[in-house]
Amino acid sequence: MSQAKTIWVNEQLDPAGLVYACIACCDAQHAQDCHTSFQENLTEHQKQEGWVARLRTVESWDDVPACALKLS
Repeated sequence: MSQAKTIWVNEQLDPAGLVYACIACCDAQHAQDCHTSFQENLTEHQKQEGWVARLRTVESWDDVPACALKLS
């Protein structure tokens, strides 16, 4: 039986909660770097409107949004 692998999912969400950008990968450091970039790329105006950058983990590629850029 194979061991579960952590998949890191970075998302930029608009004020309505819709995914604007999404990148998924299996490398924690790469994921953190991407998350930092997503946060820094949001303007103050976007943040005030409710845009957010979110980093979360899942255990299956089936749980990654279909629109994600998937990096291995």
